[in-house]
Amino acid sequence: MKLIVGLGNPGSEYETTRHNIGFMVIDELLRRSSSQEVTKKSFNGNTYKSKTAIYLKPLTFMNLSGKSISKVKHFYKTNDTIIIHDDLDLPFGTLRFKFAGGHGGHNGLKSSDSAITKNYIRVRMGIGRPENKGEVSSFVLSSFSKDEQACLDEWIAKAADAVEELQVQNWEKVASLHSIKKSKCLKN
Repeated sequence: MKLIVGLGNPGSEYETTRHNIGFMVIDELLRRSSSQEVTKKSFNGNTYKSKTAIYLKPLTFMNLSGKSISKVKHFYKTNDTIIIHDDLDLPFGTLRFKFAGGHGGHNGLKSSDSAITKNYIRVRMGIGRPENKGEVSSFVLSSFSKDEQACLDEWIAKAADAVEELQVQNWEKVASLHSIKKSKCLKN
């Protein structure tokens, strides 16, 4: 059984922000599956279980995601973890896959790495980068632009397709079939 985690921040004020793209993909996966919610307060997250996967949306805020991931991972004794997250280093609409590696300054990944090690599959969803480096925090916590919003449903669906396939295929094969190098939705 695989643990599939979407990174994000809890609360309605963060629902549509770039930092919450991981939560958005989990919501799509839950919409597609017949998962049951698991109520266990000690998990510090919204947890759902299907026949093939455990889905998690940590409610610890991004910087402490690892606490929730570690609790769920150890409770279910799962070795296979997939984490879906936003990535500033990739242009908006891209989709890439990676096993292990560095956190690239992403606080959710830093927390995950320290709690469960770096040995997990990363589903990297490119959100682009602000022009001014000093605006990173406000950028990731802002909503997608109108043009980007027009592309979100399709992009999220493609990421969900890839995550479903990651449950039965190795990540290299899924990466070769599902990577998106450039969004075809946006007018460049």
